[in-house]
Amino acid sequence: MYFRQIFDDKLAQYAYLIGCQQTGEAVIIDPERDIDQYVDLAEREGLTITAVTETHIHADYLSGAREFAEAYPEVKLYLSDEGDENWKYFWAQESDYDVSYLTDGDSFKVGNIEVTAVHTPGHTPEHLMFKVTDHGGGATEPMGIATGDFVFVGDLGRPDLLESAAKVEGMMEPSARKLYETVQSFLSMPDHMQIWPGHGAGSACGKALGAVPQTTVGYERATNPMLEAAERGEDAFVSAILEGQPEPPLYFARMKKLNKEGAPVLGGLPEPSEVDVDGLADVATDDDMVVIDTRADRAAFAGAHVPGAIHSPLNRAFNTAVGSVLTDAEAPLTLIIDAAKVEEAVRDLIRIGFDNIVHFATPETLAAYVEAGHPTASLRTAMTTDLDTLRTDEHAQVLDVRYASEYNADHVPDALNSSYTRLAENLDTLPEDKHLLVHCGSGARASVASSLLAREGFDVTLVDGNFADYREASEALPA
Repeated sequence: MYFRQIFDDKLAQYAYLIGCQQTGEAVIIDPERDIDQYVDLAEREGLTITAVTETHIHADYLSGAREFAEAYPEVKLYLSDEGDENWKYFWAQESDYDVSYLTDGDSFKVGNIEVTAVHTPGHTPEHLMFKVTDHGGGATEPMGIATGDFVFVGDLGRPDLLESAAKVEGMMEPSARKLYETVQSFLSMPDHMQIWPGHGAGSACGKALGAVPQTTVGYERATNPMLEAAERGEDAFVSAILEGQPEPPLYFARMKKLNKEGAPVLGGLPEPSEVDVDGLADVATDDDMVVIDTRADRAAFAGAHVPGAIHSPLNRAFNTAVGSVLTDAEAPLTLIIDAAKVEEAVRDLIRIGFDNIVHFATPETLAAYVEAGHPTASLRTAMTTDLDTLRTDEHAQVLDVRYASEYNADHVPDALNSSYTRLAENLDTLPEDKHLLVHCGSGARASVASSLLAREGFDVTLVDGNFADYREASEALPA
């Protein structure tokens, strides 16, 4: 059996390519939308992807299942038929794709590899995990399970997203109780069973995911805090699994809807054209265009940027930042980015449904644009150590864009709180007549949030630096 775990470190997402080396057939589990990466990998390994399946209707990225069906009609789709009528794959049901619908206990084979579906509701109603048995290697029992967003290393998939992200009222606690029931069957599995999770550390689909890429049932039984909570009873589990979950990125609701109803077929990666100084000047005057400035140096961004630009460095938080602050997925985009990194950013963006990537300009072009005297904008900046002084101004209002759990643990007196992942939907709750002092834990999230607020016309100061430095400086003040 061929087995390959494929990791997207921006989304902290795992897909799995599992193949029968005797027949050359393979299945891909939980593919992202840019399917060429999996096709190329399979070809290099002498395999052909003949089947595509996924554990559930995803909320954090666009699935590649429909993309495979369009590009490779000979590929068979295996999709969940669990859950009620609200959690079906409508796009597949309304098509002529070759689809088999799976319920608990159903199996399919890829060569001599058997894949068996196990219904594991709680994270979502239709959620499946897949036991994998290598009959070609002489096995009669499964060696491991692709657990999707059910069991992670050190955590379980959060049951609150249908309510907190998709806005389905009244789903949070019932989903948590359903997850508790599902955990009971998981705990009866043999200790040696390998677990291949759908996400790793950094994913917003849980609150404390481990960075180790795989685990076993026995190890999780011994060390997973959420499984330990389940052993203390249903109410203890519900309280533990719901406590401290971070505010989900704003784009999650759109991903869930598109993956259920049908994402637009991509067909290939967008190819933005490079613009020179004059072209960037045209971009700057286009009211419909959104500029995403990916420079890592937030001080440089604060010093000078294209008016209205969103600051979103091309790091592990890139998808989360862009997907949280930009609410119009169809808006034309121009990237400020190194030419060598354009494809990376394009892949990141299309994975969360931002396909209209029109132009890019390099940081060198931006510097020449600034030097030529074209219009620029800037952000006032300060340090966290200045916060206590700055907030004495009667026109000032501290805005903390960390997660609520961080804010609740410790915050600046009288600070407002709105996680940067939900800030775009909370703009109308912010005081328009105040000077907003925007801070987070390090300055990174505050920079993204400040760029959004400035674009929306708020009076903003980006407060850079570590929150720990604020607390140290504050405690050093005389009583």
